[in-house]
Amino acid sequence: MTGADDLPPQLAGWFATRGWQPRRHQMEMLAAARAGRHTLLVAATGAGKTLSGFLPVLAAAAEQGPRPGLKALYVSPLKALAADVERNLLLPIREAKLPLKVETRTGDTGSDAKKRQRENPPDILLTTPESLSLLLTWPDAERMLETVETLIVDEIHAFANSKRGDLLALAAARMRRLNPALRLVGLSATVADPAAMADWLAPGGDALIVEGEAAVPPDIRILVPDGRIPWSGHNGRHAAREVVKLIEGARQAIVFVNTRSLAELIFNDLWAVNDNQLPIGIHHGSLEMEARLKVEAALAAGRLRAVVATSSLDLGIDWGDVDLVIQMGAPKGAARLLQRVGRANHRMDEASRAVIVPGNRFEYLEALAALDAVHAGELDAEPMRPGGLDVLAQHVMGVAISGPFQADALFAEIRAAAPYRDLPRAEFDRLLQFVSTGGYALRAYDRYARLVEDSPGHWRLRHPRLALQHRLNAGVIVEAPTMTVRLGRGRALGQIEEWFASQLRVGDSFLFAGQVLQVIGASESDLYTRLGRGSASIPTYAGGRMPLSTNLARRVRTMLADPAEWQRMPDDVQDWLHLQQQRSILPPADRLLAETFMRDEHHYLILYGFEGRNAHQSLGMLLTQRMEKRGLKPLGFVATDYVLGLWGLEPIADPADLLSGDIIAEELESWIAATPFLRRAFRDVAIVSGLVERQQPGQRKSGRAMTVSTDLIYDVLQRHEPGHLLLDAAWTEASARLTDLDRLRSLIDRAESQLIVRHLEGVSPLSVPVLIEIGREGVSHGTDEALLAELAGSSAVV
Repeated sequence: MTGADDLPPQLAGWFATRGWQPRRHQMEMLAAARAGRHTLLVAATGAGKTLSGFLPVLAAAAEQGPRPGLKALYVSPLKALAADVERNLLLPIREAKLPLKVETRTGDTGSDAKKRQRENPPDILLTTPESLSLLLTWPDAERMLETVETLIVDEIHAFANSKRGDLLALAAARMRRLNPALRLVGLSATVADPAAMADWLAPGGDALIVEGEAAVPPDIRILVPDGRIPWSGHNGRHAAREVVKLIEGARQAIVFVNTRSLAELIFNDLWAVNDNQLPIGIHHGSLEMEARLKVEAALAAGRLRAVVATSSLDLGIDWGDVDLVIQMGAPKGAARLLQRVGRANHRMDEASRAVIVPGNRFEYLEALAALDAVHAGELDAEPMRPGGLDVLAQHVMGVAISGPFQADALFAEIRAAAPYRDLPRAEFDRLLQFVSTGGYALRAYDRYARLVEDSPGHWRLRHPRLALQHRLNAGVIVEAPTMTVRLGRGRALGQIEEWFASQLRVGDSFLFAGQVLQVIGASESDLYTRLGRGSASIPTYAGGRMPLSTNLARRVRTMLADPAEWQRMPDDVQDWLHLQQQRSILPPADRLLAETFMRDEHHYLILYGFEGRNAHQSLGMLLTQRMEKRGLKPLGFVATDYVLGLWGLEPIADPADLLSGDIIAEELESWIAATPFLRRAFRDVAIVSGLVERQQPGQRKSGRAMTVSTDLIYDVLQRHEPGHLLLDAAWTEASARLTDLDRLRSLIDRAESQLIVRHLEGVSPLSVPVLIEIGREGVSHGTDEALLAELAGSSAVV
């Protein structure tokens, strides 16, 4: 149905006064609600997804009038998105005179307001997974939530395959037990596999998938200043002046970057060439909330011409009059690019306009692959992963806080959550023992005793004080330890990571919050600064890099192997590929190319894996370890999303020997155990599981204190209980997420069965970008110019 005939008169009248007709997918969402169906809506940005999700709630209010109790819960990944939805939702409620009260409940909501909401709930509550999970820990939450008819999950793609998604799925399963009639609704513009996402939303295959109307295709182009793309470099910094010209030609622009460090760097680059002094802001997750809210308000009010932002502005908020999105550097995934492009215009009947600014020739190939994927409607699908045991431990503790529970019933409830549908009963019982005592090696310590089993299978909280500790420390996002950056000894500007701050001395300068700051002092938790000038270092943040998606990696390999595709590329990129074809070969789409050559008395091995930086770095560490055992005297390696380059003092005659399939079995475990990865992963899972507290009433532990605590426990468990549940969880975390184990295995599989080796007399064209990276790290004695001169005179393949 495409008209308003089936809408209550109040809503039909509201659509008419706006000059609108309900869209087909909006009416399908209403029909699905009336049939009691769980529903996943996949619709383009600007298609009215949020209104579609709430339309059944609004219609019911118009038809049934005032009714007591909470009717709908809306969950978003960002507090800012919840606030934006509240503003937009109040418009139809007010203008259609609907008897609905809307409130938000996030970490910013005061304790008095939260208590009032439990006692006298609004009709619609907008929240986040963390706040919903905490709400479920209150004994009176069952009475509050038993009237909820609809749980709406916005930007659902941002939750699945994440710990926040695990937490949300567990909360939804609990709510469905409290209220079996609860209807689940998911909303997104960028879902690669709707069937898998619908099953994640409502396990069992009973969720209806509604496809939105087709939108006008986005207008995306790739910026190639003066028709040339640099050999190396990242994130389009070379094009700062051209980017400012793009901003000058737009009403408003968002300049997206992929990390917080780059946000500071690009912002500084743009201001250096901002001759007309256009108002440009900066927005990322390490800035103080007050600063972020100020930038958001200025953007919405039209007082800024542009904002340099990370994924902090990715999601579906309608930001002012933005009509241009600029992606600095390669986008790393088609879905991410499409999500960001949708911030321009935010209307499905008008093309969103975007420009990608690649930083080097490999990034150009990736940008072209992303453009092709968007036009083909091919997004980045990831297989669903099992839920984390640390998140499950936190959830079980929350359930115990809400009241005593029966183990069999809780196990059945947990298995109703998609990430835990395959959880073995033995693993659940093992987890219960961990939550109750800390495990065999820790059960003698009273501080780890949290649950009591009164009778077989019947559990309760050991002491009421544990409820406060849980609520203070709950959450699944574990940031690296940070210090607060202050201007003078007063206003907080944001946070930088402790490891970076520890390298700074009084008088040192760094870029932060879009300005040069000079260190004037420090305490255990604060870094005191004043405004400075001149050259400055850039704060870096652990784990900030986005991996190249598997889909884009496959497209780049295919593009490289097909000379017919090269005609779409700038002349210098075409020349680069033709020269590679002459001097070596192009990496085949389905095989792994290894090149070896000697330069500056060092022997190099270059691997064209296209499996992402994490997998390449992991392989680089494993190969370095193996080269050491083989007597090849390795000196180091550099990994990019596309290429791994290693070098040493001895010739690498047989790359196939180094890349044999047993490298993971033989080297991975010992390598991970010898690196900080496993301890860091253990710290994270220990915090999420509740074994270690981040804060106590009135006091937050420093990052250093947290690390000392978790390191001590880690050492105890390694000695006395090596099979401890948290050690297993830490291994899963370290191997799968920090090393990108699945893609590492894919790379090794290709190397073992499909390796092509070329022994060259000199550098190859495709190796030049990674060699320049090596030179900039001070390992090689060559310069950019020397490399290019060497390439011009190098010989062909031996």
